[in-house]
Amino acid sequence: MGLSRLSALLVSLQFVLIGLMVWPFGTWRSGIILWLLFSAGGALGIFTLAHNRLGNFNIRPEPKATAQLITSGPYRFIRHPMYSALMLAMAAFVIAELTTFKICLWIFLVLVLTAKATFEERMMREKFPEYASYQRLTKRFVPWLW
Repeated sequence: MGLSRLSALLVSLQFVLIGLMVWPFGTWRSGIILWLLFSAGGALGIFTLAHNRLGNFNIRPEPKATAQLITSGPYRFIRHPMYSALMLAMAAFVIAELTTFKICLWIFLVLVLTAKATFEERMMREKFPEYASYQRLTKRFVPWLW
């Protein structure tokens, strides 16, 4: 499978999984944990966008031709804060309708995002020679852990 097709497949899987996790609308339980998880994901996403402007990143794991390496803000601690934000927010939707199916969807989403991150990191090392040393200083998704 070519790199472009793999990239498109990973992004498509990501969106299908998100859609399945939030569907059906309106059947969710409410609770402080859910709002905290969802809010944490949203806050991390906004904080990330404040440091990595919309034109600098790509929804596909390939860096844009004009991309710049960002190592400030949340990127000081983790290399993929948008993926982390998505994992947090989607965990809230899974907990809101806690079923084995939703848990499996979330686990599969984490696997898809891990595959995207692996693919993206390979491309980032090719584009930015300093990326390898940045990788050694940061974690992928969770500061100091993972």
